[in-house]
Amino acid sequence: MCVALPGRVVSVEGTTAAVDFQGNTVRAEAGLVRVKPGDQVLVHAGCILQVLSETEGRQLRELFEELEEIAGEGNS
Repeated sequence: MCVALPGRVVSVEGTTAAVDFQGNTVRAEAGLVRVKPGDQVLVHAGCILQVLSETEGRQLRELFEELEEIAGEGNS
């Protein structure tokens, strides 16, 4: 299963952006949408798909945290 993840743009160089995913910074293709440092974005397969509002980014992070907790409980 593939899932798009929320992150925050740290920097942009050409069409490539450094995106922070809760402490893990990765490079993502930013050619599909216009982004700037500080933007909340949704990334799938190394490509930024869309810019999110602060509220959308926070809600998605909270959802993934809940899913991690549930998955962790199943591994006990």
